[in-house]
Amino acid sequence: MTDDRIRIEIDGAIATMTVARPEKLNAFDIDMLKALASACDTVEANRDVRVAILTGEGKAFSAGGDIRAWGGMEPAAFGHDWVRFGHRVFERLATLRMPVIAALNGHALGGGLELAAAADIRIAEKQVRIGLPETSLGMVPGWSGTQRLVSRFGAQIIRRMVLGGETFTAEEAKAEGLVDAVVETGTVMTAARAYAARVASRGPAALEISKLMIASASGEDKGAAVEALGSILVAKTGDLKEGVAAFSDKREARFKGEW
Repeated sequence: MTDDRIRIEIDGAIATMTVARPEKLNAFDIDMLKALASACDTVEANRDVRVAILTGEGKAFSAGGDIRAWGGMEPAAFGHDWVRFGHRVFERLATLRMPVIAALNGHALGGGLELAAAADIRIAEKQVRIGLPETSLGMVPGWSGTQRLVSRFGAQIIRRMVLGGETFTAEEAKAEGLVDAVVETGTVMTAARAYAARVASRGPAALEISKLMIASASGEDKGAAVEALGSILVAKTGDLKEGVAAFSDKREARFKGEW
């Protein structure tokens, strides 16, 4: 799906995805979620890309979901068409084959923090604030705020944001492990590109497999990660080549146990 509010730029091995709805603090509506999923497909399909950067345009990284987009939905539609769909899109981002760096140019609140959490590395400018304010609206985090975030950052810090409504500065977020580095205002893309270049210099196959192994160890997407690793291994074997050849030749396969 084409939506200029999710921009893609590819420079060699580095892809940059920019959420570009600055007048709404980069809040998401349904079409933007669809566009983000499409952007992930585009980036993943480009075999030259070894690392992706995700950032926002303007003064916010993302304010999460646009209340006007979901506020009037009936409960069933809200649960299925908004929450579950958004969850699937963020899962698509989290499971990209290449490492993803979130460049937090501004505040990451609610769904914006859930979006940042789908990345592998988070770099924040010093003025950034981070939080999960959903319960102040009578809402709960719905795009993995109580799931992926707990898995990655620990339950207690998420309790403080969700139950207590605490927000954190970039430095506080770094101390709590919510972000990996803090940089000066206006410099996050420079820092993200430098880190991306560092990642891109490493073996792309090793990066992809390492990301799958870490996902499996942390309990994220465990079944898919194990099956992907097994499939990659089997795809390199002589037995698979023989099996495919036998199928094409309409004969019985003569497996030799070749790796």
